[in-house]
Amino acid sequence: MIEHINGWIDETNKEFLEARICCARFKNAFHGFYSAAFLENSFFVVTDEIPKPDFPELRAIGFGDFIDMPVRGISYKNTYYIARGEEADFQLHFHELVHVAQWEHLGALNFIRRYMKEIQDFGYDKSPLETMAYGLDRHYAAGREKINVQSFVTNNI
Repeated sequence: MIEHINGWIDETNKEFLEARICCARFKNAFHGFYSAAFLENSFFVVTDEIPKPDFPELRAIGFGDFIDMPVRGISYKNTYYIARGEEADFQLHFHELVHVAQWEHLGALNFIRRYMKEIQDFGYDKSPLETMAYGLDRHYAAGREKINVQSFVTNNI
């Protein structure tokens, strides 16, 4: 199933390739948190509907609530999708970029495997990957000291 999800992600990212916007536009806002090189290789897509893999196999193992849960953003590898109207929400962009850093550190198959296990074991709100992303986005939004997010992810995952 992990490989099936990974293939779906690749197809989804390919489908939206022309709509991607480079995150280098956030280099000033996120200076000191994300490197310029990381931002240049990270992208977002503004969409009316956030894409999620709605496979019967996922619903059968208990992911129906997650699939049906309304979200403002979701990350797949180095690309994240945000709901139209949320483009100006820097905290949302920051949050999704934490996930991009997690994808980069863990690799696709390990990220998918771990994310699914955490959702099953802890639920979405208490899953460690989400807890990390929410903690860091609140840190950013509060205007606290700059931390290198990529290093933080590497050292705390």
